Amino acid sequence: MSRCLNLNHETLMAHSDTTKPASSRRAQTAGSDAQQHLLRAAADLFYKEGVRAVGVDAVVERAGVNKMSLYRQFSSKDDLVVAYLEQSDEHFFRRFDESLAKRPGEPRKQIVQYFEDLAGRASKEDYRGCPFVNVSAEFPDPSHPARVCVLNNKTKLMQRLNELCTQAGARDPAELANGLALLIEGVYASSQTYGPGCGPIKVAPRVAEQLVAQACGAASVK
Repeated sequence: MSRCLNLNHETLMAHSDTTKPASSRRAQTAGSDAQQHLLRAAADLFYKEGVRAVGVDAVVERAGVNKMSLYRQFSSKDDLVVAYLEQSDEHFFRRFDESLAKRPGEPRKQIVQYFEDLAGRASKEDYRGCPFVNVSAEFPDPSHPARVCVLNNKTKLMQRLNELCTQAGARDPAELANGLALLIEGVYASSQTYGPGCGPIKVAPRVAEQLVAQACGAASVK
């Protein structure tokens, strides 16, 4: 469809919205607000306390809506969990891209920058690790919708790491990407076992730099 047709379609849709009864428009707005409130509440509670430990009553109370509003927006708790993970995936790759944007055109330095930023986040007191790792530990069935979200996130991350390692000139991009992925998971785990800002987290950027230098034949990334 051409841009002009898209614009015409958007114009018609905008016009149709203004012709709807005010009560209908208010209902749609209220529904959208309720969904956002519920997602924010679920994200906070699920991340801090765990998905299985948090019931829908707690989410509803935190969101300030009634239970009927929850089930109008999400067909089940599993549906809410999937929405939470999809939102977490968006946030994850937004941060990933923000790290890379600090070192434009320099893939080797972009890799190290990502680990510097990750180490910074993992050193905060309220850091609870990777939401996808946390959910994976709670849902052992790989066919569960939540585990499918986890697989999608990790698969996408491996793709991005492989692309970055290829751009960095690694002799074996897949091997370097696997090493970096292992290091990322190590940061997640260390933040919960050793604690925020621990030694293993602090050395992660340096280890990433060494991996890159070894894989790309450079003495130093910086």
